Amino acid sequence: MIPRYVKIAVGVLFAGVLLMAAYLWHMRGKAAQTETRTADKRPVAPPVAGPTEQVILYVADDDPGILRTESSRIPLPGGRQQRAQELLRAVLSIYLQKNSPHPLGVGADIRDVYIVDPGLAVIDLNSAFLDGHRSGVLVEELTLASLVQTLAGNIPGINRVRILVEGKQRATLAGHVDLSNAYDTPAVARLSQELASTPQ
Repeated sequence: MIPRYVKIAVGVLFAGVLLMAAYLWHMRGKAAQTETRTADKRPVAPPVAGPTEQVILYVADDDPGILRTESSRIPLPGGRQQRAQELLRAVLSIYLQKNSPHPLGVGADIRDVYIVDPGLAVIDLNSAFLDGHRSGVLVEELTLASLVQTLAGNIPGINRVRILVEGKQRATLAGHVDLSNAYDTPAVARLSQELASTPQ
């Protein structure tokens, strides 16, 4: 016959196991909720006012190592700077999707775009864009070509593009592509054609 104190000890241990299992189940549910809430850290932009227009986005595709064009209809405001921001945010929205062809880090965003006459566009990225960007010559070139070509292909008169981060100049995108100078859009267009016609 099993002594009474052994039965009590087994009962207490069994109750402890059940309580621990219930606590772990509760904590797992809370962790899943927290992960869902923090998945997208981009600030919520106000809705864009303006007619929907057909645009051509230049989208990087890492698997074949190419830049492809994608036709899209997006609402665009009247001002050139606001149009530029919305065009680049449309490209970023593709990159921030779950099955992105060119994934960017969580929270990557365009802070602002300035159109400076004559023909200079300045793209101001947030720090999360660079902090979460993967390092590699091709990956960085695809990002740069995608942003520059999307602007130059949809906004006439842009012939140079400079990239800043949080309003300041940075040396490289992620260790390879130089950000210290403005990029000539015809030169980037030639690079984009090479990337489109010669899969890596």
